[in-house]
Amino acid sequence: MFGFLNINKPSGITSHKVISILRKITGIKQVGHGGTLDPLASGVLPIAIGKAAKLIDYLPQDKEYKAVMQFGKISDTFDIQGQITETRFRKITLDEIKNVIPLFQGKITQIPPAFSAVHYNGKRLYDLARNGKIPENIPSREVIIFKNNIVDFDYDKQILKLEIGCSKGTYIRTIVNDIGEILKAGAVMCELERTVSSGFSINNSLCLREDLTLQDIEDNLINPYDILPVNKYEINEEEYNKIINGNKFNNRTELEEGNLLLIKDQNIIALAVYNNKYIQPKKVFV
Repeated sequence: MFGFLNINKPSGITSHKVISILRKITGIKQVGHGGTLDPLASGVLPIAIGKAAKLIDYLPQDKEYKAVMQFGKISDTFDIQGQITETRFRKITLDEIKNVIPLFQGKITQIPPAFSAVHYNGKRLYDLARNGKIPENIPSREVIIFKNNIVDFDYDKQILKLEIGCSKGTYIRTIVNDIGEILKAGAVMCELERTVSSGFSINNSLCLREDLTLQDIEDNLINPYDILPVNKYEINEEEYNKIINGNKFNNRTELEEGNLLLIKDQNIIALAVYNNKYIQPKKVFV
């Protein structure tokens, strides 16, 4: 089995649990995911099965979310499932929110949450945090927010709904926490749904159900050829023989430099890189 799945992960389970379930159904160990979703979060979780796992890093990187946040609380995880460390009672107005939202658009700098999968000195931050060893100098990162729209605001309940589009590595929990801090009211994330990830949309995703079968997976398997934003190159028999031995070969068509999918009889044979004159295989799938 070789391809991608557009899985709709339910809230309440880890991304690793999804992998475990799919390994059990398919009998295949080589199953990976792109872009971890926290247990609280639901929505699009791109899955690669078989040797397609070698291609997951070449999928589009932008993501989109629907986030629900509540003002008046601060937690150690920046979401409602963490330990509430402070409660504030100042009510925020919609006009105040509208003044702050532009600060979270375009290129911004954010510090990942202490309870996150980011590596710090060879260890996961959440492992350090659970042992009470939260670093004081977690490195910041630059991310891009290309969409940040107010969907709804309930003044009485102090609940704000946002639609956010962002680059890889963005923590929505951090955006929520930072908005709360700027407004001096505090805020925690209550719900998060990823609606777009790696070129996949929630509109045509496969729900992770208890009765999911191998046939369901096979019927929804996506050929990497159809979704990878990589140029294709049809190889001949001579080039095929060079590829399976890891050898480069001369380009015989007009190509832009960069990554290529090498195709034969509508099957992906390898991922290669083209540099000026030669095509060099990087990952071979046969």
